[in-house]
Amino acid sequence: MDLFTIHYIKINPLVYQYLRENSSWYKYLNRDAKALKLVEEEAKKKYQLTAEDRIAKFSRSMDLISTFIDVLK
Repeated sequence: MDLFTIHYIKINPLVYQYLRENSSWYKYLNRDAKALKLVEEEAKKKYQLTAEDRIAKFSRSMDLISTFIDVLK
């Protein structure tokens, strides 16, 4: 694994935590440093940090607030 990849893993807690839980990704990173982008995408999917997940979370929050307001009427 090259130094850039190691440094990136150490400074990015999301990727670091994901790799600790899914150590099988290390073999892909050893073979090809370009897999780092795939690891980061997978981590965002797992921890629900993608744009779609954030929009869905916001939508659920708005539905909850709307329901609460309807109850108060």
